[in-house]
Amino acid sequence: MSKIDGKYLRSNDIESSIARAFMQGAGFKEVDMRKKPVIGICNSWSELNPCNMNLQHIAQYVKKGIEEAGGIPVEFPTISIHEQINNPSSLLLRNLMTMDVEEMINRSPIDGVVLLNGCDKTVPAQLMGAISAGKPMISVPAGPRGTSMCGGKPITIHSLWEQKEKRQKDEINDHDWDAYMSKLIPTPGTCNVMGTASTMAAIVEALGLSIPGTAFYETMSNEREEASIATGRLAVEVVRENRTPDQFVTLKSLENAYRVVSALGGSTNGIIHLEAIAGRVGLHLGIERLKEWSETTPHLVAVSPSGAYSLQDFIEVGGIPALMKHLQSFIHQDSVVITGEKWNDVLADIEIKASSVLHTMEQPINEDGGIAILKGSLAPTGAVFKRSAVPEKYWIHRGPALVFDGMKEMNAKINDPELPVDENSVIILRGIGPVGAPGMPETAKVPIPKKLWEQGVTNMVRISDGRMSGTADGAVVLHVTPEAAVGGPIAFVENGDMIELDAVKGLLNVCISEEQLQERKANFVTKQGAKRGYEWLYHQHVMQADKGADFDFLTKNGREN
Repeated sequence: MSKIDGKYLRSNDIESSIARAFMQGAGFKEVDMRKKPVIGICNSWSELNPCNMNLQHIAQYVKKGIEEAGGIPVEFPTISIHEQINNPSSLLLRNLMTMDVEEMINRSPIDGVVLLNGCDKTVPAQLMGAISAGKPMISVPAGPRGTSMCGGKPITIHSLWEQKEKRQKDEINDHDWDAYMSKLIPTPGTCNVMGTASTMAAIVEALGLSIPGTAFYETMSNEREEASIATGRLAVEVVRENRTPDQFVTLKSLENAYRVVSALGGSTNGIIHLEAIAGRVGLHLGIERLKEWSETTPHLVAVSPSGAYSLQDFIEVGGIPALMKHLQSFIHQDSVVITGEKWNDVLADIEIKASSVLHTMEQPINEDGGIAILKGSLAPTGAVFKRSAVPEKYWIHRGPALVFDGMKEMNAKINDPELPVDENSVIILRGIGPVGAPGMPETAKVPIPKKLWEQGVTNMVRISDGRMSGTADGAVVLHVTPEAAVGGPIAFVENGDMIELDAVKGLLNVCISEEQLQERKANFVTKQGAKRGYEWLYHQHVMQADKGADFDFLTKNGREN
């Protein structure tokens, strides 16, 4: 009998009986282990991850559901990563966490698994690992935290970016800054806007891997607790019916998920994770396919930072199922949902209603979609631009480059009063891609230079091979690939080169000849990475953003990529 699933505990051989004896030491009954399905609860709870801290509470409700359905819940930990706390970037550790998850699922005597996740990278890390492990699975998110108040006004994480910019320009004093920061994160839970964590929860739901309609229940709510119990019950059914992740993660469901992200005006980080998820089933979405889906999916949801409304407002008009009903002419309704239904069954009784939060296809916020996929001489294998969070006047722009090589140079020079910059300049921050940083940190939203800020400039075009928080807005081109550290064209842009952005046609070009580019490349040397440990492994095997920044040996096709 194989030792890689829960059936091992029900075998009559000597090794299985010894394993049951050890499990008795953890409080499990030998007779139960011989008769009932064993459901693992993969918990990313950590005191170093406040977004996921409530998962310890949620796990108790998942256990209750599993027990009610006749299963044995067995909770186990993995590493947990947080975007603002782990240095230099949680994406650096995502692949480490996904290996942890895959191996724990594969090497433990469980029949299936419930994934408990929340903060940005814990969702894709668990999903990628569980897909590769191949056992039946279902996911439940931590849910967003509630909204707090400061100065009589509600605040969300989205407001942080403006406050941070003002603080950097000395427009907020110590007292007011401390007062704001003390109110910013009132409880555990994920960011309470359509940032990366919420976008990933939406992706999991659209892929069919969580109970429809549950993505955005607040983390401390009765609805979240009831959804967790229901998830536990369903987990036992998922195991008994052998509903493995490859039945759900298909090209059709990946398209559904991407169209949902685009219609939400969701986080650009979701695109990287979708490519990584696709790679785990042997698929590659690719720039042309993503561009087609972007251009044919209108932006419909006006939730911050791509609108004035809250996640709670979106829940009240139906959440993801209601959005998918609006998108029904584009999505694959025959895709399977974890409940055993298909999307056409889930959506059958939903009525389409126009609202200021969720627009109809006939009256979208924007017909062009929330995310633009770009390609051109500056980004031969792609870049992204979050149109939904940018005024239209910045969608098409031509201006001279002002280049910063890494965060250290940018921080040292950005507020220099002699900086050669005006509002038409295109600021380029390079060297912060997957290899360059390493780990592609969320630092691509370059602050407006102080000399321009004082002139009233609050937005301008910025370009980077790094990432930006899904909670942020601004005219920032992201994920330029290939990145500077591996010799992409962005490495050879010089101050004054003209840059052309067209986020309507999907173009991003540097206006120099091919001969000039080759001359500048002549003495390029690829960045050398760490010499030991996980960072060495990361540097040797991480792929570019257009392939999800996964490790080449973790995809279904391995290093063939």
